[in-house]
Amino acid sequence: MSPRIAKAFVLGAGLGVRLRPLTSVLPKPLLPVFGKPIISFALDHLREAGISAVAINTHHLAHHFDRLFPDHSQAGLSVQFFHEPVLLETGGGMKNVERWLGDEPFLTYSGDLVNDLDIRSLVEWHFEDANDATLALRRTGLSTSVAYDPGSRRVVDLVGALGGPRDGGYDFAGISIWNPTVFTRIKPGLPRSMGSVLIDWLRAGARIGGVVLDGNRWFNIGSRKEYLTLHDVVRREAWSPSYLAGESPPWPCYLHSSATVAPGVAITGSSWIGAGCLIESNVTLENSFLWPGSKVRRSTRLIDCVVAGTEIGPGEFRDKNFLP
Repeated sequence: MSPRIAKAFVLGAGLGVRLRPLTSVLPKPLLPVFGKPIISFALDHLREAGISAVAINTHHLAHHFDRLFPDHSQAGLSVQFFHEPVLLETGGGMKNVERWLGDEPFLTYSGDLVNDLDIRSLVEWHFEDANDATLALRRTGLSTSVAYDPGSRRVVDLVGALGGPRDGGYDFAGISIWNPTVFTRIKPGLPRSMGSVLIDWLRAGARIGGVVLDGNRWFNIGSRKEYLTLHDVVRREAWSPSYLAGESPPWPCYLHSSATVAPGVAITGSSWIGAGCLIESNVTLENSFLWPGSKVRRSTRLIDCVVAGTEIGPGEFRDKNFLP
């Protein structure tokens, strides 16, 4: 039986700059993917891996988190919020929840990920190798800042800070495990990046492990293009992570049961129509997403558009975001 980690820290405080203006309506971790908020994938994934309680840091549009989790739980998983009036970054955010995390190893998870990586193997390697911290690594095509030695199963450098090349071959995949001894290295109340914590800890001789998880699917939703691409892959490949098996209603749901769609409306590609939407006649949707409460008037064509709960039309629109 793998050693059990009970608590996780999920990063929800990012500004989502590259996803503006959509993130002026909702925080990035709450953007819907076929109706399911991005951060809820992380919570379901963590629960499936044995986590029982999660802390989420918030900053931008924080009140939306309370609306999504009014009873501070999701399917039996306890959820606690820690608001950051000033962004503390990953290291400072971890320090801010130190008292809640206690004196046991804990897991961190980026709140803008949708993936089905094997978290249990990460936990097993962390304890088997007696690491101070263990990072999930991947060849993502986004960054190669982590240098990893497969023989020792250890991270040996980050961005060349310890004398190696800046191109280390691997990217951090947004999931990691930490021993609570890390808190002695972080001052409270101050912003501190995860990278700076790791570099200082490596210099001090810490054992930072790595687990290469190149299999399964992994999506980092940092931009509008990545947001649309995730929908396209889910629809085209009929992909759904195994930890959502048995979810009710089943995910993905392309057309919410409460939406009203006029006869003859053409819906193609990875389009999604959320709760309470109204679509009038002579409308065409191509790879377009209607967030809950959106209204599309007659004689409208949308191509690669996002309607974030407002009313639009008539006319033809391509690559547009429509905000309330």
